[in-house]
Amino acid sequence: MSVLAIHPGAYYHIETLEAPRYRYHFDRLVRPEELPSVELSEHQVLFIPCRTPADRMAPHAAQLRAYLDQGGTIVATGETAWEAFLPAIHFTPQPTNWWWWLTEGADLGVRISAPDHSLFEHLGQDDLTWHLHGWFDPPKGVEVLAVNEEGKPILYVDEVTTAGRMVITSLDPCFHHGSHFMPATTRFLDGFLPWMRKELDKGKSE
Repeated sequence: MSVLAIHPGAYYHIETLEAPRYRYHFDRLVRPEELPSVELSEHQVLFIPCRTPADRMAPHAAQLRAYLDQGGTIVATGETAWEAFLPAIHFTPQPTNWWWWLTEGADLGVRISAPDHSLFEHLGQDDLTWHLHGWFDPPKGVEVLAVNEEGKPILYVDEVTTAGRMVITSLDPCFHHGSHFMPATTRFLDGFLPWMRKELDKGKSE
């Protein structure tokens, strides 16, 4: 199993990708500009962390599509303008309520929609709940794993658009973990990254 991670170089990327807590989950780190020199097929998973600048990824859209068409897996987390470099992404932003949790009894409305999925052997609903940036209108046939308060997808697995697999979420755990803000995001990565290494080495579901 080999995981290649894009490393844009911001402080929160350094904390997530290089610090001892998670660095062993990633076998190689590359700047977006280095992608043309990388043989992506040597890696089972390409991880694109939160807030990776889309203008640094867009020039490599054809290479990423070829990787997917060859059966590769791309995992892309929040606030990355995915539609600039990945296929079939349709995203609607929403105003972000940063302080909803200060209201007694408040409920952000995030719900796990596929509780039997292997990811949720590692994560609970509270681990997906910090705030929301928007939702997706994904292609028919994707597996939606979590939704917002209106039942719109915020985390899904797309095995229908290409011969490969995309795991896409609007959640931005790397940014907040790296900023030491919002403990739920660290819990999310504590569960998500081991799942990524364990489960995404397997082939697409039948």
